[in-house]
Amino acid sequence: MTVRTRFLSALLAMTAVLAVAGTAFLAFVPPSLAQGAAAAGAFRLEGTVWAWGLVGAALATGLSSLGAGFAVGKVGAAAIGALAEKPELFGRLLIFVGLAEGIAIYGLIVSILVLNRLV
Repeated sequence: MTVRTRFLSALLAMTAVLAVAGTAFLAFVPPSLAQGAAAAGAFRLEGTVWAWGLVGAALATGLSSLGAGFAVGKVGAAAIGALAEKPELFGRLLIFVGLAEGIAIYGLIVSILVLNRLV
């Protein structure tokens, strides 16, 4: 593997880890904990949870869109090259580009789940 390939695979792995971490943060912090701490006069956890939830949703959407854009660029360029040589590969190549676009949709779904958890 070249250095560039390792860097890109590390970037995509980091995108996935940040998206999962943003979701997991809210999945394990129950809303009753935030309300109980505020009612007991402790530090205001509700604002902290809200802020981290928004950060998690933004990271999930932004980084997955960045990864999807990069993936579609690379796969699309390769698909055009292959299509120029063999036009009968159009259906298969369209599936590959669609799979690359799915990364952004997964990030959007994760951010919607995070934002629903905040409400």
